[in-house]
Amino acid sequence: MTAELQQAIDGGVAMHATAGAVAPRWEQDPILSVENLIMRFGGLVAVKSLSFDVGRGDITALIGPNGAGKTTVFNCLTGFYKPTEGRIIMRHGSGLQGELVQQVTDSGKRFGTDGENSIFLLERMADQEIAQKAKVARTFQNIRLFGGMTVLENLLVAQHNPLMIASGFSLAGVFGLPSYHRAEEAAIDKAVYWLERTNLIDRADDPAADLPYGAQRRLEIARSMCTDPLLLCLDEPAAGLNPRESAELNALLKFIRDEHGTSVLLIEHDMGVVMEISDHIIVLDYGLKISDGDSQSVRSDPKVIAAYLGVEEEEEIDVPEVLEGVLEKVGEIEAKEEREMTSAPDHRGTREKSAKRSISRSGKGGKA
Repeated sequence: MTAELQQAIDGGVAMHATAGAVAPRWEQDPILSVENLIMRFGGLVAVKSLSFDVGRGDITALIGPNGAGKTTVFNCLTGFYKPTEGRIIMRHGSGLQGELVQQVTDSGKRFGTDGENSIFLLERMADQEIAQKAKVARTFQNIRLFGGMTVLENLLVAQHNPLMIASGFSLAGVFGLPSYHRAEEAAIDKAVYWLERTNLIDRADDPAADLPYGAQRRLEIARSMCTDPLLLCLDEPAAGLNPRESAELNALLKFIRDEHGTSVLLIEHDMGVVMEISDHIIVLDYGLKISDGDSQSVRSDPKVIAAYLGVEEEEEIDVPEVLEGVLEKVGEIEAKEEREMTSAPDHRGTREKSAKRSISRSGKGGKA
C-alpha cells in the first residue's frame, strides 16, 4: 500500500470522526432523485437497483471503471433510454416535495405543479420534453457541434425554441415584427455572454470545426447553458484535455454552480478534476453503487480503493478494512448474479476472481 493511499485512509477516518450530524445538501434538497433504477438489454443487466440524489446547487460526480454503467444512467436520465424499472424525479422548487411526488406518481401523469413547485418523472417523458420542460441539458463523450456553423451560430441554434415562439413560427420573423427582433437581440446577448465566459468571444465568427479540441469542449458547455438548464449533465468533459485546459474547465464549472445556481452532474475519469470540484461523488461498478459521499469519504472507502482505484491481478490487498470491504462486495455480486443470471451461475468478471485470489493469498499470509 502506498503512502498516498494510507494518507487518504487516515484523512477519511479523521474527517468522519469530526464531522457533524447535519445531513448533506443532496439529502435535504435534492434537485434529482434516482430510485431503484434498473436497465436491462436482453439478458444483460447494465444498471442494477441504483438509487442516488443530486443536490441542488451541487457539482456531483458519477465515477467508476469503464463499463460500470455511467453513460447508461445518463441516457436514462435524458430520455435516450427508457429504464426497465425505477423512478427518476426532477424537482423545480426547494425541498423533497414528497406529497407532490406521490400525487404525480399515482396519477400516471408525466409531471405536475403545486404553486412554485413542480415535479417531473423523467422515466415517463420523451427526450425533448426532458430538455424543454424539465430543464435538463447534456453533453456527450464525443463532441457534437455543428462544425460548418460559426461558434456564435452554434449558440443561437440552442435557443431555437424561444426564437420560434417569438417568430410566431416564422410569420413574425418574415415580416420583421418588433417582438421577434427583441427575442433575436436577447438570444445574441446570451450567446455573447457565454462566449465571454468561455473565452471564445474572439472566435465567434470562426467555424466551430476550426476550434482546438479544448475550446470545442467549452463551446459544448456554453451551448448547453444557452438552454437555461437547472441540471447540466456532462459526459467526460475533461477527456483529452491538457492540464491548463482542465484548470479552465474547473473554473468554468465552479462559475456555473456559484453564479448561476445550476446543478451539475458529470461523468469523469480525471480524478484531479473530480476531487477538486465535486461536492458529492457516486461510484459505480458493474452497474451497482459501491460508494456515495463527499470526496474525502469516497477516497478512503475500501470498496473504492479495491474495486475502482485498481487492485491488480497479482497485487495483494493487505489492509484489513479493504479485505473486509472487498469480501462484502464480492458477496453482493455473487448474490445478484445468482438471482439474475441463474442460467450462467459460473460466469464472473475477472476483477471479482482477482479479488478472491488476493483475499485467499492474504488469508494465507500473503507474499514473502
